[in-house]
Amino acid sequence: MRRAPTRTACLAAAVLLAALAGAPGPAVARDLPDTYVVSRAPGVLPEGIAVTPDGTLYVSSDGTGALYRGHIGRPDLRPFPARGLESRPSTLGVHTDRRGRVLSVGGATLTVHDRHGRLLATRTAQGGPLGAPHLNDLVVTKDAVYVTDWANPVVHRAELRGGTVGPLEPWFDIRDAFPQFPAQYWLLNGIVANESGSTLLVASNGTEAVWRIDTADRKATRLDLGEQSFGADGMVLRGRTLYAVLNYGAPHGVYIARLDEELRTGTVTHRLTNESLGGEPFDLPTTLARHGCRLYVVNSQLDEPPGRPPYTVSALDDPTCDTP
Repeated sequence: MRRAPTRTACLAAAVLLAALAGAPGPAVARDLPDTYVVSRAPGVLPEGIAVTPDGTLYVSSDGTGALYRGHIGRPDLRPFPARGLESRPSTLGVHTDRRGRVLSVGGATLTVHDRHGRLLATRTAQGGPLGAPHLNDLVVTKDAVYVTDWANPVVHRAELRGGTVGPLEPWFDIRDAFPQFPAQYWLLNGIVANESGSTLLVASNGTEAVWRIDTADRKATRLDLGEQSFGADGMVLRGRTLYAVLNYGAPHGVYIARLDEELRTGTVTHRLTNESLGGEPFDLPTTLARHGCRLYVVNSQLDEPPGRPPYTVSALDDPTCDTP
């Protein structure tokens, strides 16, 4: 999930209002690390993250295109032997599915690997209205994989049939939701779906908003979070709770919103930033994953490439752990 460039500042909506301070969450296991080292090699620049139900961590590299794997019980990750990534210099979004497969995107390609790193499928996106694709993030539903494009205002879709991933095709031009907004500044980032896959939430740095898309009729409307600007990067949706990483137009950190049943409106309830946490756990965060009562946040260092090793993931308690 890319950070918005400085040139979009003039297109910003309202300045993000202060959100409610989060109450401390329930206690979590104290034997788990607070910091995970993705790599100590120069130039890795971690970007995306996924955590499986058994606690396996996968982290992508914007700097090299590699994938790294570890476990929430151990502080160090190792290179994941994913075949077929040699020609992809940058890997951004990474997720896993119910079959344990590892899906990741970068450049123009979506790749699917098994848990041993064997390449199962590669799907290539078409160019969009502004040129070559730059795939950013993905979400896996019961019947499809949806992928955002940083370079074009387009959401791509690959159908899933019996576990087979179909062609990756342009599915929705999001300009229809806000036609007067310049196409080159949509800058699509994170994408999440509800459990049924009937609703997508897509983050747009350029519009500083999250957009709700009905997958049945492809109708898009802006998620109403009041008067707040909300230019999210990576996101996680758990029931009616939306977790979003903000790194542009607001203090860097994790912002948590409680949404209505239809995922049309919501209120920011927690703001977890370096200042509110009383330290500096975040270093240009890009996205997050949730496992148990903990949030795992990627520190990309993308604001000062190639950054400074070690490259890390920060873990913190989820203050909404008791919220369904």
